Amino acid sequence: MDMRIEREVARKAKAMTIQEVFVRAYAGAITWQQAAYILHMSARNLRRLKAGFQKWGIAAFVDRRGGGTRMKRISVEAVEEVCRLKRDRYPDFSIKHFHEMITEKHGIAISYSWTRYVLQAAGLAEKARARGKYRRQRERRPMRGMMLHIDGSTHEWIAGLPKRDLIIVLDDADGRLLYARFVEEESTRSTLAALEHVLTRHGRFCELYHDRGSHFGKTSKAGAGPDEVQEGQVSRVLRALGIRQIFARSPQARGRCERAFGTLQGRLPQELRAEGVRSYEQANAYLDRQFVADFNRRFTVVPAQQESAFTPLAGIDLKLLLSAQHERVVRNDNTVQFYGTVLQLPSTRDRVHFVRCPVLVHEFLNDTLGVTFQGNMIAEYTTEGTLIRVEKPKTQRKRGKAA
Repeated sequence: MDMRIEREVARKAKAMTIQEVFVRAYAGAITWQQAAYILHMSARNLRRLKAGFQKWGIAAFVDRRGGGTRMKRISVEAVEEVCRLKRDRYPDFSIKHFHEMITEKHGIAISYSWTRYVLQAAGLAEKARARGKYRRQRERRPMRGMMLHIDGSTHEWIAGLPKRDLIIVLDDADGRLLYARFVEEESTRSTLAALEHVLTRHGRFCELYHDRGSHFGKTSKAGAGPDEVQEGQVSRVLRALGIRQIFARSPQARGRCERAFGTLQGRLPQELRAEGVRSYEQANAYLDRQFVADFNRRFTVVPAQQESAFTPLAGIDLKLLLSAQHERVVRNDNTVQFYGTVLQLPSTRDRVHFVRCPVLVHEFLNDTLGVTFQGNMIAEYTTEGTLIRVEKPKTQRKRGKAA
């Protein structure tokens, strides 16, 4: 054995047990000649141990002279298959994620502890670092719907495609994902879309916890906290619904969301690759079809109280409320100017014209525009200003006796 190979083998021999040496040899990380050199064994003794390993797997190296129950046999074929799957098909999966895949999709009956041991022994997974000092977490809210977290994470979710933001809404009580969507950039629009999803499917909640992004609120003085009075689009919606808005003062304060994103970044890109997803449209469909439900099944916890703080919405036009609203004044030709687009207002049965009237221009989440006057819709348009429909006036109830 030349000096180069000898130095390489000596480097691999540091802190390696006999089990790790055999698993690495079967995984192809080292040769059997190198294994014999590391273990300081003769060829005859190595063949004897190899025969025992082929018959009993890792359990062949356990000293059972002290008695006790017999360990479960893990065959060499199972060890080789686990190493092959990790190396060839799931190289970027975490150990926990990989164990779920091989037990559920490949039918390999092996415990998580043995999976971790085999992968670490074969050099296919790194050993975890020691835990840091103890820190006390903030207690979760006792009921679902009391506090929701909303946040976004920029990441290369699909290899070869530009980074996108993943927007999630998380329930503080049980850690359940209520919403997940890939968008080009976190913004007011993405936040309103998330709120629409939650409000439509679950109802009104009590508190929304988020970072200090500009679309959530304004901070006039650098280094100071958010302004006491917020007039942004998201703040307007939350105030109208009676939902308390909570700004996080530091990244550490959003630890629950940060840990959720750590889990998502460690699992979602790998699953998208394994499922052959090649676009973010397909990725959003995969989130709705499988991933969110699977995430909630695995990672949600039981809340302290089974009751729900979500309340149904009644008498609220969410389409108008969850739109970006802009104040305008109607011009003399009965038109409204909106960022270079001219919106021609039609005449209605209630009014012949709206000249000099203050109106609101709405940017709806379905990529259309609308104009309202005193809370009533006048008309709806495309983003190019083409009239889509005219809102019918509300019929008033006639007084007196019916004819």
